[in-house]
Amino acid sequence: MRQALWLAPTVVVAFLLSGAARADQINFKADLSGASEVPPVTSAGKGAATASLDTATKTLNWTVTYSGLSGPATAGHIHGPAAPGANAGVLVPFTGALVSPIKGSATLTDAQISDLEAGRTYVNLHTADNKGGEIRGQLVRAP
Repeated sequence: MRQALWLAPTVVVAFLLSGAARADQINFKADLSGASEVPPVTSAGKGAATASLDTATKTLNWTVTYSGLSGPATAGHIHGPAAPGANAGVLVPFTGALVSPIKGSATLTDAQISDLEAGRTYVNLHTADNKGGEIRGQLVRAP
């Protein structure tokens, strides 16, 4: 009986000290512009991205707003791993309507999370006139 009395509090403490209890939400942001494209693009387009990563579920949620593109957005993605000034492949494609605001979520791998946290991912929006990308912004931790 004595063992049963201390077992329940011990289990609760162990759970609280586990990784699930230490889950965090990490916020990211990006300012999108044609000047950030590689190579740079002359565009009146501009935009912003905000994203939050739930470290327990590895889920990234994002919102991308934009205006002034040369035409409708034909594709949008999160790319990586790449530092500013370098290009990389698509990590997470945006799906559905690509009208502003673009909202979505995806479950990331551990490698993708490492790249995101290290600032090696970027948001890119493409148009018919700028198939390689019209506006781009590096995702960095938000304060």
